[in-house]
Amino acid sequence: MSGGATAAPVTDRRANRAAWATFAVFALNGLVFANWVSRFPAVRDALDLSPSRLGMLLLVGSLGSVVALPLTGAVVQRLGTARTAGLAATLNVGCFALVALAVGAGEIAWLVPALFVAQVGIAAWDVAMNIEGGAVERALGRAIMPRFHAGFSLGTVAGAGMGALAAWAGISVTVHLLCVLALIWVAVLVCLRGFLPEQPVPPAPRSPRSGEPGRGARRGGLRQALSAWTEARTLLIGGVVLAAALTEGAANDWLALAVVDGFDQPDAVGAAGFGIFVAAMTGMRLAGTSLLERYGRVPVLRLCSVLATVGLVTFALAPWLGLAVAGAVLWGVGAALGFPVGMSAASDEPLRAAARISVVSSIGYTAFLAGPPLLGLLAEHVGYRHALLAIAVPLVLGIVLTPAARPIGPAGARPPAVGPGARAAEPGAPGPGVGAPGPGVAVPGAGDVTGRGAGSRP
Repeated sequence: MSGGATAAPVTDRRANRAAWATFAVFALNGLVFANWVSRFPAVRDALDLSPSRLGMLLLVGSLGSVVALPLTGAVVQRLGTARTAGLAATLNVGCFALVALAVGAGEIAWLVPALFVAQVGIAAWDVAMNIEGGAVERALGRAIMPRFHAGFSLGTVAGAGMGALAAWAGISVTVHLLCVLALIWVAVLVCLRGFLPEQPVPPAPRSPRSGEPGRGARRGGLRQALSAWTEARTLLIGGVVLAAALTEGAANDWLALAVVDGFDQPDAVGAAGFGIFVAAMTGMRLAGTSLLERYGRVPVLRLCSVLATVGLVTFALAPWLGLAVAGAVLWGVGAALGFPVGMSAASDEPLRAAARISVVSSIGYTAFLAGPPLLGLLAEHVGYRHALLAIAVPLVLGIVLTPAARPIGPAGARPPAVGPGARAAEPGAPGPGVGAPGPGVAVPGAGDVTGRGAGSRP
């Protein structure tokens, strides 16, 4: 992205294409993630890991994410979302291939660094696609971030199903992951071609001596990214996302194992249980745009936190598998919207979206830093299912912090959209303070990713 360039207007057709591409990139990110986590029981057995050692292994991966997230906003400002996501996906897929080989060889010594770098890649990929999602959301003029995250969830449903099928068929973790990763990498590179054109950045300040951009200018992007850490609202939104990430991440890491060990079930049943959780979360994310536009962010987030708490407690204390599965459904519904709504709230002001999403993501990902070892240590003493009850604490915290996600601007309205193809919000416009889309702009929906069956304009 070069300063001084002029961005071409985004046509309706281009915005629709970007919506499809963004949805697909979210789905592919979820596909990578779920193919990995759905095979945790097999990974644990192959490496002979205790609950606490498995928690420490997950901690190493989380450290990679935490390292990458604070810096990714500045990288996106320099390279753009498409190039950042492409490089990050390549890093993630390549290192996950090394992880798969390490599991097959039983070599935890080189699995650990490979997993660390793989998580660096997936974290940067995550931030870049959320920034692109915010840009597409503004271009379309509706609060559709939950539907992009539904794409992630659909990818995890598919990945969980693939993991369950591979476990049932007796396919090794190594063969399974290597085949899937190669296909995902190609698909990501194709989909990134549909992202929105990069917006030009403002011209960099000139050095007083040479007239060329100076060191201060080159450091400006990093300073801007770091300054978001001083904003109270951004930090509070980070707290909302942290609670949501702990709630969702606990299921991602431990639900399959809790089903396998808690109810003495085979690995395939554990993977299927995780798939049920993700399917419930996906359905709520597809319905999320309509709920948010009708009731607003804060009431919807509070309802989700209550549902997640009830579902989590039911799953942890249920005496039989059927009731636990019902709890997992409520848990999935309740865990669905915290993360995407937090991303939308962080991108309310387009010019600060990259820096703020980077901060909010960094705070949220500390859930993956603290959660795995804590729950692993608890599981050593009380078992996987009962250890999950600890997640009720951040759920209560999330309820307290939800007002921070209220759209900013006069009367709670979002600021005018900025950028190619975006239109400013007008009084009485549909949606929670989001500018109305241009004529013919389609919106990703439940029946059709472009929204032709759900809320598109003629």
